[in-house]
Amino acid sequence: MSQLDKEQEQGQEQQANDGPEKKGYIKVKWIYIVLGALALVLLTVGATVYLLTEKAQSKSGSGGSLLSTNTDGDFSKLYEVYNTLENYYFEDVDEEALVNGAINGMVESLDDPYSDFMSTDEATSFHESISSSFEGIGAEIQQENDQIVIVSPIKGAPAEEAGLKAGDMILEVDGESLQGMSSSNAVLLIRGEKGTKVTLTIQRPGQSDTMKVEIVRDTIPIETVYTETVSNNIEKIQITSFSEHTAEELEKALKNAEKDGAKGIILDLRQNPGGLLDQAQEIANMFVDEGEILYQVEYRNGNKEVTKATGNGYKVSLPTTVLIDEGSASASEIVAGALKESADIPLVGMKSFGKGTVQSAQDFTDGSNLKFTTAKWLTPDGNWIHKKGISPDVKAELPEYANLTYVDPEKEWKEGTSSADIENIEKMLEALGFNPGKVDTSYDAATASAVKQFQKDQGIKQTGIVTGETTTKLMNELREKINSDDPQVEAAVKELK
Repeated sequence: MSQLDKEQEQGQEQQANDGPEKKGYIKVKWIYIVLGALALVLLTVGATVYLLTEKAQSKSGSGGSLLSTNTDGDFSKLYEVYNTLENYYFEDVDEEALVNGAINGMVESLDDPYSDFMSTDEATSFHESISSSFEGIGAEIQQENDQIVIVSPIKGAPAEEAGLKAGDMILEVDGESLQGMSSSNAVLLIRGEKGTKVTLTIQRPGQSDTMKVEIVRDTIPIETVYTETVSNNIEKIQITSFSEHTAEELEKALKNAEKDGAKGIILDLRQNPGGLLDQAQEIANMFVDEGEILYQVEYRNGNKEVTKATGNGYKVSLPTTVLIDEGSASASEIVAGALKESADIPLVGMKSFGKGTVQSAQDFTDGSNLKFTTAKWLTPDGNWIHKKGISPDVKAELPEYANLTYVDPEKEWKEGTSSADIENIEKMLEALGFNPGKVDTSYDAATASAVKQFQKDQGIKQTGIVTGETTTKLMNELREKINSDDPQVEAAVKELK
């Protein structure tokens, strides 16, 4: 969310505040359908990479501060409007609101979803979200065409548990429309104390109906690296975001895998919205030989800064493949690009998100903050992947049932009812091996029979009605199936062998 890019002002990102410089960061997404115990994190703006402000200024080619005064500009009209409103508006005006509004207008005129002005309250929320833990629903968001769109839910967070997916549009928060709202303002509405509830109105791409999803806010998980043995001494290591200690966690996981006799590594960057650039750089350095390029930064005057791998630190010796998808963004894409182009490590999965710009952040004395794009970042071969993404070497899709929509456990479906949700339920039953008859929007006797069989297998009272515990178990079982029967992991294993 110093960093290039996904990133988020984001939830799961962490930022060290030791000194006047700010570490930046990058971001972008991955999710499964599930309800379960809701847990963890703030919802924030996705896919943004930050450079150290001082470094960005020195490299910008502007010959001075990025925020230096434009003495050639004519601000008389701005002053005139301000004075007119202050003196003649029919009510007293909030001077701070007028100034912030003028700044917002300038930033919004850039038509850049990754540049943003944050008021004092918004900036406070942002800084809390990137340092230590915080509370919310756990998803990355960004503004896109005047809509707030989920870039990626965070693994183990309430958003993922509730079935939210990358690409979902958040239309309302507790009934308040987000149309035209900045991502920073949206975060303030969505975020809240642990244990409190928030209801989101969601529009999923390709579906005409909206759905209301109630989520219980929780604390964001700190752990970002998860290890799992998937096949014959092959370890899948998932990185959920690039936070303050991610490189350290990954190095420990890799050394343990080697110690345990692993024969290969699958580095899983799916649904990873990005994070701290220094962590992405350190991780890429583990896989790339000394002297090879990790990434490049190009400024508006054409100057390029090239970052190369060093011989310092831990180096991975095991054969490796990398998993990416449309939720892999920013810092994830920097790592994927470095491993693909400078280490000949194959990428498996789907095309990544496509976030190829660099942001810097400037704090003001009143606590407000300006985030603005200062450069492009390029892959080792000089490719700008912005809005294009990185294509995998081996394309592998998840099954259709992995994209089924959330079902509200508080609603009730039974024989004789009709709804688009019933078609969704029948597809879930079918994916789990139960026969609901014709898959359509009608809840008929065949559907009820399949539900009763599912309830019997789960030790639930056999009512033939889908609600409450039945709904929750249905989505949890589907999630388990997605985790265990993952064609993208299977493709990665095959590529290793």
